[in-house]
Amino acid sequence: MNYEVKNIYGKIKNKSAVVRVPGSKSITARALLMSALADGDSFLYGAQMSDDCTTFINAMYSLGVRAEVDGTTVKVTGRGGRFPFNYGDVYVGSAGTAARFITAMLAFKDGEFGVTSSPQMKKRPQEGLISALKAVGAQFTFYGDENCFPFVIRGTKCMADEVTVDITKSSQFLSALLMAGVLADKPFKIKTVGSHGMDYVKMTLDMMWSFGVNVEEKDGAYVVDGKYMPRRYDIEPDVSAACYFYAINRLLGTDIKVAGVMPRTMQGDIKFIELIKNFNGGKVDMSAFSDQALTLAAVAPYLENPTEIVGVAHIRGQECDRIKAIVHNLTAMGVKCEEREDGVKIYPCKPHGAEIETFGDHRVAMAFSLCGLRTDGIVIKNAEVCSKTFKEYFEVFDDLIEKLTK
Repeated sequence: MNYEVKNIYGKIKNKSAVVRVPGSKSITARALLMSALADGDSFLYGAQMSDDCTTFINAMYSLGVRAEVDGTTVKVTGRGGRFPFNYGDVYVGSAGTAARFITAMLAFKDGEFGVTSSPQMKKRPQEGLISALKAVGAQFTFYGDENCFPFVIRGTKCMADEVTVDITKSSQFLSALLMAGVLADKPFKIKTVGSHGMDYVKMTLDMMWSFGVNVEEKDGAYVVDGKYMPRRYDIEPDVSAACYFYAINRLLGTDIKVAGVMPRTMQGDIKFIELIKNFNGGKVDMSAFSDQALTLAAVAPYLENPTEIVGVAHIRGQECDRIKAIVHNLTAMGVKCEEREDGVKIYPCKPHGAEIETFGDHRVAMAFSLCGLRTDGIVIKNAEVCSKTFKEYFEVFDDLIEKLTK
């Protein structure tokens, strides 16, 4: 479906509003995996029920892990890593978390599994993780391009004591190895090369501690030793989703808050909420909160000074090449911008209406919807892509517009 955004600039009657967003996708995915590897029943409250998280639950079900969903509560019956099947097929869709986390788990498990994905996921980088898993002892047979989905993975129980992983393309590679490392049944050491924002790794470590596994970190190396314990776990609202609404405050001068979002959170995108309060242009290294590069790019034309986003070369390998998506859509809106290898520079102007190409990327759709609040004629093509992480985004968006203008 196409969605035409309503321009409400200068039409605000009520500046204050509270909105609700789903639970964190990143926390939900990690909690699902740790619960599956624990021995017993875990209860996850406030879980995100997006396409990505549903794909994750279905993938675990195909491995014999039972998950019962009641609204946003998920009961996971963990099997302590002792899954009933040693072979089968697993589908990870377009979910980066499922693709990386479940692949790592299967590498530490004796058995043979075919792993397939959506066409979109086939294009996303996996080499750093797969190279590390090969070094651990897993074997891969690829049905297409090397180091890409689909493939057959043969796990091993006779694994190496340590491994080195390149995290340049994604910190998820390290998080996947950390969480799966409990299956080694011995202290397992992980070293890293390359650099990346590490907020999501810190989230992984904090959650592993909450589920009973303490990871020792020393000189850039991590030693995993222990077993997950089942527990009851509350999932924070998704700060990545909340950022769009805090960005509206910068565009419209409103005072929108997102229920449950606190300054102290495991989620690195809280940095964007702090940044956008008073940001009026300048150079920003967004490597630590790169999911919001699109959001800042959408706001940038309306600021007083040029905005230069740097440190986000890796977002070229996400759901789409997000740097090219930024340049394509801003150019369509008449905004001067300069593409860089690791980012983009955007100049202030008065944008005009345009059809926004989403390129199958949920964050492109949500970010550029903000532009339409100040510019007539912004139409989001294929707006349904938001279902990947926030199915009700445009319903919440419409409700917010009504609250602000009535």
